[in-house]
Amino acid sequence: QVQVVESGGGLVQAGGSLRLSCAASGSSFSLSGMGWFRQAPGAQRELVARSNRDGSTNYADSVKGRFTISRDNAKNQGWLQMNSLKAEDTGVYYCNALLSNGYTSFSYWGQGTQVTVSS
Repeated sequence: QVQVVESGGGLVQAGGSLRLSCAASGSSFSLSGMGWFRQAPGAQRELVARSNRDGSTNYADSVKGRFTISRDNAKNQGWLQMNSLKAEDTGVYYCNALLSNGYTSFSYWGQGTQVTVSS
């Protein structure tokens, strides 16, 4: 059974940094893309950053220049480096991993990791 597990969340002061990790296991497929999403209390889940199949990346305007997404396809792992954190970055962060064998792809969600930024 495929599992996607996020880690690295926690409580940090505004201006600080956190590095979130996402690891996919239980599949013979390889990581081919990854997205990080977040959901603040009372709000909808939103895309924060995405690492696409071709290696390109996309970021929400609110995090551009502060967050960096990366991944290691061979290890089925990815990361979200978050710098200059703001109170509005608070929320549960979810990893969405795209696993592929070159012909077929499947998308899996993790359970989320809480990030709280105190102002």
